[in-house]
Amino acid sequence: MYRKLNLDFSRNISSQQLQDEVVIMTAVLGIDVSSSTSMVVLMVDGTRIKDFKICNDAIGFSRLKNELNNYREPQIVFEATGVYSRRLAFFLQTNRYSYTQLNPLQAKKEMDGLRMNKTDKNDAYHLAETQFRLDRAKTIVQDPIYSELMDQSRFYQEIVSDLVTEKNRLHRILQLTFPEIESLLSHPSGQLYWHLLIEFPISILVEEYDLNYLTNIILNLSDKNISVQRAHKIAVSLTKLASIAVPAVRGDSLVVHQVQYHAQRLLDLQYKQEEIVNSMECLAKQLSEYEILCSIPGISTTTATSLIGEIGDIRRFSSPNQVNAYIGIDLRHYESGNFTASDTISKRGNPYARKILYRSIGNIASASRTHPTHINDYYQKKKQSSSSKGAKKIAIAAVGRLIRTIYHLVLNNETYDYTKTQHGKV
Repeated sequence: MYRKLNLDFSRNISSQQLQDEVVIMTAVLGIDVSSSTSMVVLMVDGTRIKDFKICNDAIGFSRLKNELNNYREPQIVFEATGVYSRRLAFFLQTNRYSYTQLNPLQAKKEMDGLRMNKTDKNDAYHLAETQFRLDRAKTIVQDPIYSELMDQSRFYQEIVSDLVTEKNRLHRILQLTFPEIESLLSHPSGQLYWHLLIEFPISILVEEYDLNYLTNIILNLSDKNISVQRAHKIAVSLTKLASIAVPAVRGDSLVVHQVQYHAQRLLDLQYKQEEIVNSMECLAKQLSEYEILCSIPGISTTTATSLIGEIGDIRRFSSPNQVNAYIGIDLRHYESGNFTASDTISKRGNPYARKILYRSIGNIASASRTHPTHINDYYQKKKQSSSSKGAKKIAIAAVGRLIRTIYHLVLNNETYDYTKTQHGKV
């Protein structure tokens, strides 16, 4: 915020005195970040000094650093633009510069009435200009573990999505070669099932082997230790299913290789999923809130690590309501004249965290059969007492109760205790 300047005033003082002049100034840099470049607008004491564009690379960031070094405690403001702004944020953190990172909704609200023409230069200017009026707080930089957990959580969600897609593709293509095999095991999924499809992608291949040989193949394919009796039973069932199957393609068709491809792809995805889960757990165990979250019945280790990754350090929020807004379950109210609409959630926050928390309510309800929680008590009570509200709205209300519980436990460094909730201590 301070810059040492040589002032060229028309007064009778020596050059040494000029060099010693120190003027207190407020320097703000508004930065509009795009995929490969960033537009920077420098303002000092509310006056626009210069505009320049940098590439989001070492050369561009070096130029930005040189400009920042001209000022003491310059204020840096930019809007979060997903993966693109992360490089800038990491550069600033590495070089120990404080900054203010705005979420897109906040930036839109603050600047909607200002920018008649939307350009990168105008956006950067308005980010800097509004900082003089709004004096926004600096962004709290979290422990790098939280960022790494978020990246791994997003990768985990991506793998889960890919698994669903590949299962659907496999089911579709299998109808042409060996649809009966889907009833071989209790579920048409899992490592043994996919290994079997790689070995027998079409029914005619099963007919080439006798029962003893098939039994040995199944024993070798299973990653888990299954008994000979179990393997023999699967071999018998496989033979029966193959005997009634009528493929729609020949044994040398490309479709047969497609079945093997999708089965192998599913195996690879499952191995990668397990690897990510193990990595997330190793990271999360370094944080005190991991054990706290796992102490809530129905919250698995995977759910706990994913929640920490998506929410980050929950201590940075000043209230549970701020957490609600962050994940997008804060209520929106609308009324006009004599009309009042029913309240709905904003859905403007983190959709990944919202999805994880929503599913957690069902898991908590299932676990409460043996491990009761006040969250499930609230959930069941609302379901029984309300005939008009849908199950989804009630579940969202329970999510709010879960967030308040997590917030209280983490801030007080306590594990979950159902008996305390009966006395209003959680």
